[in-house]
Amino acid sequence: MTAVLVDSNVLLDVLTGDPEWGEWSEAALAKCADFATLVVNPIVYAEVSIGFERIEELEDALPPELLRREPLPWEAGFLAGKCFVAYRRRGGLGRAPLTDFYIGAHAAVCGYRLLTRDARRYRTYFPSLPLIAP
Repeated sequence: MTAVLVDSNVLLDVLTGDPEWGEWSEAALAKCADFATLVVNPIVYAEVSIGFERIEELEDALPPELLRREPLPWEAGFLAGKCFVAYRRRGGLGRAPLTDFYIGAHAAVCGYRLLTRDARRYRTYFPSLPLIAP
């Protein structure tokens, strides 16, 4: 079975009932769960945690039996740093946090697909990364 790293924006759409993206994100998550293992890393976990007061609530929202937790590979740190430097050299103003590059790098070095709705940046800096995006 293949794996799909789930970007925090997709999880937040579902958890907050986002009126614009909630339905798309929920359907995409369900479809991916049919053919792949869904994966989150500590960065995605941290970004989603902001909306919760207690870790138990977050654990209920992101059950480990549905979303496999993985550490960040060291190789992903290196690749994320290189992509961030390229972004800054192209005139990036820091609006794209390094965390986004870490998420893309994690998926890239592990050979995963990435489920996101922020496809533009990932296509630019990780052109061979398979995306599932609107």
